[in-house]
Amino acid sequence: MTIPTAQMYQEVRDLARTVDRIESKIDGILDETKDIRADVADHETRIRSLEATVWRAAGGAAALGAGSGVLAQYLLR
Repeated sequence: MTIPTAQMYQEVRDLARTVDRIESKIDGILDETKDIRADVADHETRIRSLEATVWRAAGGAAALGAGSGVLAQYLLR
């Protein structure tokens, strides 16, 4: 069985169009992953900043509590 040249040409053109569609979809996916990576980096920065603030507040509260305990001991003598 032989395939006519015109049919072979049409198959190659269809394949080329399919490859073009796949390439454009892959480009879109890569662009989306770049956006996602930027969002993740931004979230990481914000979370680390919030964590640092929480630790500073906890340290301040502990120091304030200890200081008020010492002051209460001094005043109640």
